[in-house]
Amino acid sequence: MRRLTTAAAALVLAGAGLAGTAGTAGAATGQAGKAPTATACSTVWGSGDKTARDSGSKPLKNITTGRHACYDRMVFDIGGATGKLGYHVGYVSAFHQDGSGDLIPVGGGAILQVYVNAPSYSPATGKPTYPGKAGQPLPGVNIAGYKTFKDTRFGASFEGQTQVGLGVRAKLPFRVLQSGDRLIVDVAHTW
Repeated sequence: MRRLTTAAAALVLAGAGLAGTAGTAGAATGQAGKAPTATACSTVWGSGDKTARDSGSKPLKNITTGRHACYDRMVFDIGGATGKLGYHVGYVSAFHQDGSGDLIPVGGGAILQVYVNAPSYSPATGKPTYPGKAGQPLPGVNIAGYKTFKDTRFGASFEGQTQVGLGVRAKLPFRVLQSGDRLIVDVAHTW
């Protein structure tokens, strides 16, 4: 009788485990209509610096943001870029403008500094390709109602890199991805 009870308990636990993972694929791909469970939201990204040393010469065209079930997302559009995009993303205690060193206040509980190896101007003409102004919120970006993002600030475009300060609720896990000519920074809602 004891073996039967143990076997039945093992089957119940195995079934619960399968049921718990059934929604994970939908949450990972962002399928609409699938409510993520606590186990579906990954927090394995970590909060340490992330870097790709590749360099770019194509200019930054736009920066957009989006809200997702498990994270908030910032996308850097480097139109026409081919190959790997270079970047350095990491938490800083204060946001200082690249080149001048001027302090730029950024709201939130933590500051994620993003460098993208793409200037916000045309290297050939020097004309701006992205209208960011030092110390100002990112143009066209509205993060009202976001769970993790609290503030955005343009730092500078200096020596072929564009610098952005992203104020987040707390020092949370983040990841950096590339999709075609776009660099993506996702910050998780929770640990």
